[in-house]
Amino acid sequence: QVQLVESGGGLVQAGDSLRLSCTASGRTWRSLVPGTAVMSWFRQAPGKEREFVAAIRGTTTNYADSVKGRFTISRDDDKNTVFLQMNNLKFLDTAVYYCGTQIYNSGSAYMVRNYDYWGQGTQVTVSS
Repeated sequence: QVQLVESGGGLVQAGDSLRLSCTASGRTWRSLVPGTAVMSWFRQAPGKEREFVAAIRGTTTNYADSVKGRFTISRDDDKNTVFLQMNNLKFLDTAVYYCGTQIYNSGSAYMVRNYDYWGQGTQVTVSS
């Protein structure tokens, strides 16, 4: 089993920054070679489907076009944590942000259905 716990969400104004954290734990997680599992951030706005934001595996990162140049995903494997630094936030970034990890599934990291574990989500609200 893997548990993912997100933190760092909040209410900010447009143009502000936030850093989200997601810490992994559990027996299955401890059995993995550090850095090998894909860890990603998705978000879901009210009335919309969950959408891909950013992913990291080892040192390889990928971003949705809507966040390129503003968001940065990183990981600290010693702390079992992945971060999402969000700069120049916009109203349209308002959503619940979820951390997910692919351990057993080798499908596209852009697809929700390819993730094995999810966190509970953290709310990010950007006022315009």
